[in-house]
Amino acid sequence: MTPRRPAASSPAQDWSRALALTSSISRQPRRTLPGVIDEIARTRGDAPALLSRDACVTFRALADRSAHYARWAVDRGVAAGGVVALLMPNCPEYAAVWLGVTSVGGVVALLNTNLSGPALAHCINVAAPAHVIVDASLAARVAAVRSDLSTAPALWIRDALRDELHPASKAAERRGVGEEAATGELPAVTIHDRALCIYTSGTTGWPKAALVSHGRLMQWTHWFAGLMDVQPADRMYNCLPMYHSVGGVVATGAALVGGASVFVGEKFSTRGFWRDVGDFDCTLFQYIGELCRYLVNAAPQPRERNHRLRLCCGNGLAAGVWSAFASRFRIPRILEFYASTEGNVSLVNVEGEPGAIGRVPRFLAHRFPMALVRVDDEGAPLRDARGLCVECGTNEVGEAVGPLQRGSSNAGAWFEGYTDAGASERKILRDVRVPGDAWVRTGDLMRRDDRGFVFFVDRIGDTFRWKGENVAAAEVADAIGRCPGVAEAAVYGVAVPRADGRAGMAALVAGDGFDLRVLHAHLAASLPEYARPLFVRLAASLEVTGTLRHTTGTLARDGYDPARIADPLYVDDRDRQSYVKLDTAVYDRIQSGRFLGIQSCALVAAV
Repeated sequence: MTPRRPAASSPAQDWSRALALTSSISRQPRRTLPGVIDEIARTRGDAPALLSRDACVTFRALADRSAHYARWAVDRGVAAGGVVALLMPNCPEYAAVWLGVTSVGGVVALLNTNLSGPALAHCINVAAPAHVIVDASLAARVAAVRSDLSTAPALWIRDALRDELHPASKAAERRGVGEEAATGELPAVTIHDRALCIYTSGTTGWPKAALVSHGRLMQWTHWFAGLMDVQPADRMYNCLPMYHSVGGVVATGAALVGGASVFVGEKFSTRGFWRDVGDFDCTLFQYIGELCRYLVNAAPQPRERNHRLRLCCGNGLAAGVWSAFASRFRIPRILEFYASTEGNVSLVNVEGEPGAIGRVPRFLAHRFPMALVRVDDEGAPLRDARGLCVECGTNEVGEAVGPLQRGSSNAGAWFEGYTDAGASERKILRDVRVPGDAWVRTGDLMRRDDRGFVFFVDRIGDTFRWKGENVAAAEVADAIGRCPGVAEAAVYGVAVPRADGRAGMAALVAGDGFDLRVLHAHLAASLPEYARPLFVRLAASLEVTGTLRHTTGTLARDGYDPARIADPLYVDDRDRQSYVKLDTAVYDRIQSGRFLGIQSCALVAAV
C-alpha cells in the first residue's frame, strides 16, 4: 500500500492555501467553474475526473460532455437566467449536465431524488423551469405531477438525451475544449450570474430554493481545495447526494479544481462503504455527521482500517462520535466545518478540536465576521434599551448571524436569498450592532467558549422549553446516540396536559444490546434532569432527508398516544429507574393530569 502523504503541518498553512486559491476570484469575474474544468482538461485531459463502479470520465471527456449540454441549452434558448431542472441519481454525468448548462448562462435547479407528489411539484414550481432533465428511473414521478405544475416545462429523458448528445460526430466534439465560448456566439457569464438553485432540506416544511451564483461556486470549491490541500494524486470518496451543496459542489468541485478525481457512489451503504474506499484507493472522504454515526454503529467490516484515507471533511460530526470514528477507522485527520447553502456564516475547525465547528483566527476576523445574538424561546432576538440586539457572552447560547456585505470581494459572504423574495427578507435581521445595519440569520444556535471555539447547539425551532429550561434536541440526541444499542435517535418536544412547555420525547432505532434500564441510567449520568426525555418511542426506522437529517414533524404530531402509534411506547418512571410501558390506561391518566410528577421529568407515581 502506498504511504500516506503527511497531513498539513499547521493550521496557518491550511488558511494560507485557502486564501491563496480564493484571492483572485473577484479580480477575474469571467473565470467560472466550467471554465476551470476546461483549463484542467487542456493540461490533464487523460486523467480521471469522475468515476463510478460503471464508468470513468476523464477531464477531457467531462469538458466535452459539458460542451454538449451547453450547445443543447443554447439551441433551445436556455441562456441569461433560463432555468433547467435536473432530477437524476448520483452518477458522473450529473456534473456534466449542470456544468454545461450553467456555462452558457442557464440556471440548473437540483431536484431532490427522494421527492414525489406535491413536494416534487412544489420544488419544480418555485424554480419555474422551461425544461426538466430526468433520469428514466424517475420520469414517472414527474409525469404524475405534470397537472400540478404552474408551467408546462419540456421533459427530457436523460438516457435518451445523453445518447443523442455524446456521439463523436457532434460538432461540439470536434471543437477544442472551451472553444465555443471563445467564438463570441455564446453569452459572457460572470461570477455574479446565477448558476444553481439548491433546495433546503425541508425538515420542518416545504423546501425553499436557494440561489447560488458562479462566484459562490468558485469560492466553495477553491476554499476547500486549499483547506484539504488537494493534489492531483488525491481521490475523493463522495456518496452524498449530488443535488445538495456539499455532495454536488463542495466534495465534487474541490477535488476537481485541484486536478484530483472523485469516486461517485450512488448512495451511502455501511456494507459497501469501506469496500469502495479501498477498491478505488480514495484518500479523501466527504461526510455528514449522521453518516459517521452509522459507520460507528455498524458491525465490523473486513477493510475498515485497510485504506489510504488521509483526511475526512464534513459537518455535523458530534463530539460523542468524533473520537470513536477516528480511532476505530484509523482516520488521520478530521476537518469539520459549518456553512449553509444560502448563508454567509462560515467556520472551519482546522485544529481538530472534537465537537467544535470551528473558530475564526484574529487575522481572518475581518473576512469572516459573525456575531452570536441572544434570542427568546420563540427565536425572536432580545434587544437592549436602544433597540439593538444583545450579543452573547462566553458560553452563552445564541443565534449566529453574519453581516450583509453587498459588493464584498469574498463571494462566500454574499447573501443571494431564495426564489421566494418574502423568504429572503425574513432571513434579514436589522439593527444588530448599530441602527440600520443588516445581518443574515442562520437559524442555528451556537455557543463560543473562552478559546474562541464555536459549538453547534441546535436549530431554532428544534429547541424546546421544559421545566423552565431550554432543551437542545440535537444535544439530547447526541447523548442518546452514545448509549449502547442505540442505532439512531431523533428528539422533539410534545405537549403534556397541565404542564408548561413541552416534554422531551425520543424516537429510537434500537440495535443489539439495547436495554431500557441501561438507557435510563446512561441519560441520568449524561444529561441534567430537565433534558432527559420523558417519553421513548421504539421505531423500526426513522425518516430522514437526503442528507440524513431526521424529520421530526410527523413524530411530534403523533405525540405519545398509543391509540395512533403502532410502535412500542415508554415513559420515564423515576421510582423504577427505567422506562416502562406506556399503554392506553397510562396515557389516559397522563391526559387527565393524575400524575402530579409530570411537572418534573418523570412520573413519580408507580405506573
